[in-house]
Amino acid sequence: MMGTLATVLAKKKIRTFKDRFMATVTGDIEDVKGVLKIVRINVLYNLQLPAEKRPDALKAFDNYITLCPAAQSVIEAIKITHQLEMTDD
Repeated sequence: MMGTLATVLAKKKIRTFKDRFMATVTGDIEDVKGVLKIVRINVLYNLQLPAEKRPDALKAFDNYITLCPAAQSVIEAIKITHQLEMTDD
């Protein structure tokens, strides 16, 4: 997911070097009928960028998940939540 978002951001000329772009990922595992199952994945992205690039970043964030092979592969079985926090350069 992070790689797909980075690719979409790059197309909008937003840099995603590792000191500027990070993700914190957590998840929830539950017992579903005696089987442990991942039921939720929560992703919090942190992006440092010029203030004038915020609208482009939000547009990229709103659309990237539909292009992400990993997310699209599990989205029917696992609830995915994602947030984008931005800080100005």
